[in-house]
Amino acid sequence: MPNNILATFLRLPITLRILAMSIIIIVAFGAAITWIEPQNFPTFFDGVWWAIITTSTIGYGDYVPSTILGRLAGIALIFTGVGFISTYFVTLATAAVTKQNTFIEGKAMYKGKNHLIIIGWNERSRSLIYSQIQDNKKPSITLIDASLTRNPLPDSVHFIQGNPNIDGTLLMANIVLAEKVIITADQNKDELQADMSSILTLLAVKGLNPVVTCIVEILTVEQVANAERAGADEIIQSNNLTSFVMNSSLNSKDTMVAFLDLLNQLKEKKLKIIPLIEEKTWQPNSNFAALSAHTLQEGKLLIGIKRGEKTYFDPSSSFLIEEGDELIFITS
Repeated sequence: MPNNILATFLRLPITLRILAMSIIIIVAFGAAITWIEPQNFPTFFDGVWWAIITTSTIGYGDYVPSTILGRLAGIALIFTGVGFISTYFVTLATAAVTKQNTFIEGKAMYKGKNHLIIIGWNERSRSLIYSQIQDNKKPSITLIDASLTRNPLPDSVHFIQGNPNIDGTLLMANIVLAEKVIITADQNKDELQADMSSILTLLAVKGLNPVVTCIVEILTVEQVANAERAGADEIIQSNNLTSFVMNSSLNSKDTMVAFLDLLNQLKEKKLKIIPLIEEKTWQPNSNFAALSAHTLQEGKLLIGIKRGEKTYFDPSSSFLIEEGDELIFITS
């Protein structure tokens, strides 16, 4: 039995062990001084109070042993209790610093749920995080990156340092309870290698959480099909978007300016896609013009219809709205 108690005690965290030893010493010396000098320490609580004050401060002087035996007990308490109490506070401070360093260095597990996981640190990730902060004052964002050694935004995101292709790294980010995952292309690799790495990460994510929504940045056209096979819910072909902008700039400067103005407008407004069933103004056999007129009165600009895998932007006025369609709005 004593061996079992000792084994249990030794398995406790070091902070709890030191605290337990400190409490035992304080209680023991409190009881001893009450027995040695009952005239100066009439109650057990007075003895414990004296022991606590003696070990943690220089003493208040409200309770002082007057006999030689009592003073010897005080000396013994100072030599033993002060050391344990000091060690306890030092251990607490060390644990706090270690925990903070673990968080900063990306070694602390994320324990939340329904959060957004961003894989890869780059300017696109930075802009995305700032946008999420503006839309939601306290967004739940976890950043995974292998190249960083410290959290770049400790006040805004939870950082996990490690290779996102490895299950252990994704589990540290609590991928099982995540709501969405955004995989950005690795800027330190060539385009093909970056796409292969993104698809491998996508496979790892879907293997651990098949239902999580995954948005993947793909640089080469040839790898789009592979990303779809790997389970990507949305694919962003950033090179195509960049080529479009550059081509527009070559063909017409005015067109380019208008396009950039539109993008700036979308920063302040919201592009939303909602199911038709949520739009109360919809009536059976309604066309695009009628529905657009109703939604415009509500401050929502209807710009397109999503039907299955196809999207119709600015369809004709007679375009019939069907049950099951999704509406694409720009809202203020």
